[in-house]
Amino acid sequence: MDSNSVSLPFDNPRTLHTRPLKIIPLGGLGEIGLNMLLIEYHDSILIVDAGSMFPEDHMFGIDIVIPDFSYLRENKGKIKGILLTHGHEDHIGALPYFLEELQVPVYGTEFTLALVQEKLLDWSFTSNIDFNVIEPRQTVEIPPFSIEFIRVCHSIIHGVGLAIETPVGTVLHSGDFKLDFNATDSEHQIDLMRFYHYGEKGVLLLLSDSTNVEREGFSLNEQEIATRLEKIFRNCRGRIIISVFASNIQRVKHIINLANQLGRKVLLNGRSMVANVRIAQNLGIIKQNNGWEIKINELDNYPDEKILMLTTGSQGEPMSALARIAYQAHNKIKIKPGDTVILSSKFIPGNENTINKIINNLFRQGAEVIYEKVEDIHASGHANREELKIMLSITRPRFFIPIHGEYRHLVKHIQLARELGLKKDNTVLAEDGDIIELTPDSCRITGKAHAGKVFVDGKGVGDVCNLVLRERRILSEDGIVIINIVVDGITGELLVEPQIESHGFVHLNTQAGFSPEVKEIILNIMEEASFSRNDQPDYEKLKAQIQRGVRRHFKKTMGRLPIVFPIITRI
Repeated sequence: MDSNSVSLPFDNPRTLHTRPLKIIPLGGLGEIGLNMLLIEYHDSILIVDAGSMFPEDHMFGIDIVIPDFSYLRENKGKIKGILLTHGHEDHIGALPYFLEELQVPVYGTEFTLALVQEKLLDWSFTSNIDFNVIEPRQTVEIPPFSIEFIRVCHSIIHGVGLAIETPVGTVLHSGDFKLDFNATDSEHQIDLMRFYHYGEKGVLLLLSDSTNVEREGFSLNEQEIATRLEKIFRNCRGRIIISVFASNIQRVKHIINLANQLGRKVLLNGRSMVANVRIAQNLGIIKQNNGWEIKINELDNYPDEKILMLTTGSQGEPMSALARIAYQAHNKIKIKPGDTVILSSKFIPGNENTINKIINNLFRQGAEVIYEKVEDIHASGHANREELKIMLSITRPRFFIPIHGEYRHLVKHIQLARELGLKKDNTVLAEDGDIIELTPDSCRITGKAHAGKVFVDGKGVGDVCNLVLRERRILSEDGIVIINIVVDGITGELLVEPQIESHGFVHLNTQAGFSPEVKEIILNIMEEASFSRNDQPDYEKLKAQIQRGVRRHFKKTMGRLPIVFPIITRI
């Protein structure tokens, strides 16, 4: 790919401005998930997606992670709208938290906006949001931008890429995509002709999905998965329990149709599965129930070989339907010998241990379990290397920024672009918070915007900082020791012997001579603080000294560092 051969549309009046366009990722560049990208020109900001991500192993007690909106708060008067590429949580999961603060117009396809509105049912501000349903190939004018939505194929229906005409040139955003050449339904096919059209017209910058850049060849297609599932279904003699992402409506629809063909009744199990199928039915994507669906209290009315349960929980989510079944906590569904459980999904990194425990529990109860490590029963929604090459080749961008991936994915995607002839100076390896300035002749990082991860812990948003997470990690590994000290409020003199208790640490009473040693350390510190001078001791400084002294003792004698929490009561 020779970037010098690209003909940019300089006759377009949008390209006559000399002010640079800013591209600012607030999430999704350096991690899987958390996708949020800003396109800023002068006093106008467009936002692409507002995603969340799963908490990582060290994020004890965190429910989800969302991007830091600080830059948007500071520039809220510039925000013209938010464009949604599709309805996966890593692209819309942060939207309720964003819209609670900044109520701006939202643009997306019909199914995507239906998923968003379902999420917002528990939020009181839903009626104040300006939702705009768009169709593929539709153009929306949001001055100074003009945006065309381009249909893409992904593991959720109604996904789009974006062709954004800006004052400096055309910015093309691939969205999450793959090339499924066997797709028979037009709504699941990528509109390569529109990407090619913009490649011919002139693409100044391509922003492209990097998730599967390490995978050679082409990705599996849904027809291959459908064929394998049909073979498995036909060999099952008992009940089938299949877990799939509730958002993968294309696969859910096929499973329902296949169950109908094989004479099995379908039980929808799990809140998100029921909600998403209802949305798809309301939009005419899945046919209304004409006898194919049964309720949970009807299970005993049919023989096992006539039942298929379509459930949530493919990632081992603790409260999901599949997890409750696996741990025998579901009040209506129990595993029987002869059941076949199918996990038709990829193990998302970080969830492997949880999923493996569920699989082991299902086997322990007599089920046969089929999952990705034993059979190819899941097709990724992201393009492999050959597909990424095609996207680069047909769009022929002058500049290229890889998006949506961990750092190594971004590096390898840039290497791929250079293999195709894009010059080193025409590629930008960016991370969250980088301010990238784009002109018709240059694309470079010029600064840093405030970006980061905000932790959602129950109803608290941003209340948990790294220090709290560190304390939670220590509590999980080494426990806590609480020291109760009572002193004279006037003299600071110790009135009673310190009382020591522990939780998640050794039981101090079982350690011969251990508690007296700790008390001696405390008494020495107290004596020095209280009686070496006539003035009142600094109690905060005193607690810090006790913490350090006791922790040093535990480290020396036991090789462990629990949280030490002194409580000083003055009487």
